[in-house]
Amino acid sequence: MQAAAAGKNAWREEWPLPVALAILVVGWWLKPVFAASGSANFAVGVAFTAFFIGALLAAILATRHAEHLAERFGEPYGTLMLTLSAISLEIATVVTVMLHNADNPAFGRDTMFSVVMIVLNGIIGIALLVGGLRHHEQTYNLRGAKAYLSLLIPLATLALIWPDFTVTSGVGTLSLVQKLFLLVMSLLLYAAFMVIQTRTHTSFFVAEGEAIEQAPAHPEPSRGWTFHAVLLVVYLVLVVLLAKLFALPLETGVARLGMPAMLAGFAVAVLVLAPEGIAAIRAARQNQMQRAMNIGLGTALSTIALTVPAILLIDLFLGRTAVLGLSPANMMMLVLTFFVSILTLGSGRTNAMQGLVHLLLFLAYVVLIFSP
Repeated sequence: MQAAAAGKNAWREEWPLPVALAILVVGWWLKPVFAASGSANFAVGVAFTAFFIGALLAAILATRHAEHLAERFGEPYGTLMLTLSAISLEIATVVTVMLHNADNPAFGRDTMFSVVMIVLNGIIGIALLVGGLRHHEQTYNLRGAKAYLSLLIPLATLALIWPDFTVTSGVGTLSLVQKLFLLVMSLLLYAAFMVIQTRTHTSFFVAEGEAIEQAPAHPEPSRGWTFHAVLLVVYLVLVVLLAKLFALPLETGVARLGMPAMLAGFAVAVLVLAPEGIAAIRAARQNQMQRAMNIGLGTALSTIALTVPAILLIDLFLGRTAVLGLSPANMMMLVLTFFVSILTLGSGRTNAMQGLVHLLLFLAYVVLIFSP
């Protein structure tokens, strides 16, 4: 009886699944209505809102199941699963929207830049502020933060700033040799980082003084990790399919309202980062700053290391030329963000004032979207 009740409760918590499925089915059925060039603004607005809510619900539930797997397999493997789940969402969404919207060659760049700014300034800023107000001062493993930043800074610089200073191709773009170099090096460096994080230096990514968690030796109860793994895959697929529909009203709405093109990348970044942000802020509030740092910095690093190769592969196989180089103002914001991150994350201790500084940079970035 207890097992049956637990099973019913487990499925009751999955109420977003039929909701997202219903939005997906209705959306595909009504696709000609809001995708037509002469569709009413009201129809476009309703479609945008519905697809955003459906994809957001699926993304949040995907992250929840990833968190269950994180608890099952322990640190740092658990947080790594959570991060890779979010990045798979981002890559799938970015690729889907890029394939649909061929007229915006800078969409991938805008999304990557938005993810970095939202994570390093928005999510980490709120996490530092919330954690600082509640616990005054929090600690994390400084060696892990340095490992993240030591890889994130050069990869982001090569992906988003280097193209502005190369002369072989057009401004903001890369030549074939440069694309292949950046693609291979991004994947190799990230693979090396995975070995460091999961094999050789796992102690860098757990709070100092804490033992590295091991997976439990006892068998899992009913609806254990396989249940969460299957539903994680289901929700990831739902997000990808809804993102394909989300791209249609997003493109139409931005064009009709005369909004900046960067707003599309920002909207996608908010969509895929919402569950990660919730997880990181909740961890900071519960005085688990190490977990918040692993989620935040790991997401930013994975975004650059894995999304860049995905964009470059689309470039190479479809013959497109993606614009990767940032504008001077955004370049300044990226450099300033890295400089401030080195200062605020260079002591192993955090406080609310550091969070306010990062939030200031995030608001400055938002202002630049609407007033470049």
